[in-house]
Amino acid sequence: MADLQKQVEIEKSLDQLAFYLDDLFRVPGTGWRFGLDAVIGLIPNIGDTITVLPSFYILLAGVRHGVPKITLLRMAANIGVDYVVGSIPFIGDAFDFVWKANDMNIRLIRERATGRNAGTAGDYLFLLVLLLLLVGLLVGSIIASGLILWWVFTSRPLV
Repeated sequence: MADLQKQVEIEKSLDQLAFYLDDLFRVPGTGWRFGLDAVIGLIPNIGDTITVLPSFYILLAGVRHGVPKITLLRMAANIGVDYVVGSIPFIGDAFDFVWKANDMNIRLIRERATGRNAGTAGDYLFLLVLLLLLVGLLVGSIIASGLILWWVFTSRPLV
């Protein structure tokens, strides 16, 4: 019985986290909602990097709830798409208002959870590989942004 209550609390906290990230604010007069992910994502590159960390926590929750590896892969892809497209100036900012990776991932946990309270060692190893790939994506995009900025500020004008 105590495990059931703990699981409900965890689920409620995950719902709240996804709500804050994806649905906290409502555009008046519409049904459109957006969250801190879209607002913080307005800070070029830094905002998207900051908001991906809570998304990693939701991915970890997928392992804790016994989500199959193929679903973990899909959840990681949702996070990757959110980060990559969200990093594009202007287009990414608009995309962040529509693409709600955290809501999608919470929905996937609900639909695909096996009910196990903890993942296996293989699940955590798989998660580690996914996180390393996502962190590599983050680092690669930060390096690419730095190189582009360096090139823009150090290149001589054509005129």
